Amino acid sequence: MQGFFIFLHTIVSILLILTVLMQASQGGGLSGTFGSATTSAIMGGRGAASFLSKITTWLAGIFLSLAILISLLSAPGLVESESLLKRESENQPISPGADLSLPAGLETSGDLPLGEE
Repeated sequence: MQGFFIFLHTIVSILLILTVLMQASQGGGLSGTFGSATTSAIMGGRGAASFLSKITTWLAGIFLSLAILISLLSAPGLVESESLLKRESENQPISPGADLSLPAGLETSGDLPLGEE
């Protein structure tokens, strides 16, 4: 289920990027890209910009809603997942110092290794 929402989120983000890129910062926008005669005949002089801004607003709302939904679905409280290290540490009994040995250069008589004084 979460994979489907991530896929849908990716599609919405690509569409949002495309609609933002089709808008121009100074009003040229879609009419400058496809020719002013065709665009003005279909949507009017300012119709292309307002249509793209409405689509951008809707896509941004869907994008934010999906982001919140995905974060809620992947919250640690909802899914009973536990760290592998934590699970293994609970299974292993702890015996302090059982398998510890001295390094090869140290002797048990208290002598320091060569080079240290």
